Amino acid sequence: MSNSEELLYRIALPLLEEVGQKRAKDLYIRFGSAKAVFSLNQNDFQQHTHLGHESIVKLINSKDKALKRASEELAFIERHKIEVYFFQENNYPYRLRECVDAPLLLYGKGNLAFNQGHLLSIVGTRMPTEKGKELCRKTVLDLAAMLNKITIVSGLAYGIDVTAHRAALEAGIPTIIIPGHGLDRIYPAVHRKTAVEALENGGILTEYMSGTQPDRQNFIARNRIIAGISDATLVVESKEQGGSLITADMAASYSRDVFAFPGRPSDSCSKGCNILIKNQKAALVESAQDIIMAMQWDANKPKEIVQTSMFDDLPPLQANLLEILKKEEEGLHVNQLVMALQKPYNEIIAELLQMEFAGLVKALPGEIYISL
Repeated sequence: MSNSEELLYRIALPLLEEVGQKRAKDLYIRFGSAKAVFSLNQNDFQQHTHLGHESIVKLINSKDKALKRASEELAFIERHKIEVYFFQENNYPYRLRECVDAPLLLYGKGNLAFNQGHLLSIVGTRMPTEKGKELCRKTVLDLAAMLNKITIVSGLAYGIDVTAHRAALEAGIPTIIIPGHGLDRIYPAVHRKTAVEALENGGILTEYMSGTQPDRQNFIARNRIIAGISDATLVVESKEQGGSLITADMAASYSRDVFAFPGRPSDSCSKGCNILIKNQKAALVESAQDIIMAMQWDANKPKEIVQTSMFDDLPPLQANLLEILKKEEEGLHVNQLVMALQKPYNEIIAELLQMEFAGLVKALPGEIYISL
């Protein structure tokens, strides 16, 4: 039997009625190959499985349809040079293989090396604060500066997900995208550039065949892959309910480490993180260094994280501006800074511009400035 023939049956196996991912793996293990399962008759299924009569009839009657769809998918895979990862082969993500609900097959595109180095999943709200996005970015950059091999995993969603991917690309480290659809599309489309760039250093990995729509239930299901493929999951801003908490729960159920950045009780974007920490489902962390220490990862790079200081080598007015902004998490309007320091508007705005160039502050819409 050729490799392509067995791959055809592997693709078709989870498509059979009454089968699905978990039973597909069980059947494969029991009968030794995907093709062997397709050769079974009704008596074989009755004798060797716990399926009822009606389920067996549905399964057998769905064989032709499953093989037809699998044939279409195999052509898509070959045409677009997509890599297929089978749960019993060495190239399959070994961490994910440990999870009871890991998919039979995964489809990948790019330069995927998920069995090398450390993998950290980063998830969070789709509507983060500017502080949350900057915290996510800084954490990724710091991890990249301190570790030789670190890969960032997330789901390309709005907010924290795409921020984590972009930070990894900025830092020059691999990033893996786990979408809730097949490899014939990118969702959301506005993040296409990020996805394309990730193919050069990392890539896209999914359990879904081409033509699969980005439906809500698919994103919930794919969260188990985000959780299971990594050594740990970090939550950066999460509301009281949402996909991030589902991912964190899944990671904990797989005996993975879960970390969360805490927030003020009044911050709606931090309620989920605070709940995780309060319920002891996540460890409180405040920096990349905390994660490295908790995971006992070797910080092999001799670089030190550059810490912004409000006093070192700064002109007096910039030092005063930074000191004020450090105390205001949501930032301040230029006019508030003018009043606080009793300096002309033009002088304050000029200093803020220089500080922005130096990476000390960030300008938000409406002349609001926050410290970085």
